[in-house]
Amino acid sequence: MKKNHLSFFERFSSIITRATGSPAAFFTALATVLAWAVTGPLFDYSETWQLVINTGTTIVTFLMVFVIQKAQNRDSISIQLKLNELIAATNGASNRLVAVESLNEEELDILSKHYETLAELTRKASDLRKSHSIEEAYKDTEAKLKREAS
Repeated sequence: MKKNHLSFFERFSSIITRATGSPAAFFTALATVLAWAVTGPLFDYSETWQLVINTGTTIVTFLMVFVIQKAQNRDSISIQLKLNELIAATNGASNRLVAVESLNEEELDILSKHYETLAELTRKASDLRKSHSIEEAYKDTEAKLKREAS
């Protein structure tokens, strides 16, 4: 039973995300705001007139936060899976990056420092396309330093 509710929300949020991201949705919202603004003199710019737009936009914004977050979560997972596949399929790529999103903040900082080191070593290399991992960058740099020293 729980699975049906999730699949319903999946379908619902996908439909809402596509619909609200369309030009038609924008122009509908614009027309609503313009209609509200034009009716101001008819309602003598009363507090109730102001409350209508404030309440309406607050409710829509509140609900859209959850729909947008659901869509963003789904997109993030999809992108992460695609990146994981590219890392796993690329010869020479460091597999330590597969599922990097599950690391804690300290582990991410350590990994970030490793890649800062790689970037620095790569900047020193003459062929920027050559290094694929920290280990390769160290080896390349050591070999170049030995050649230069000779």
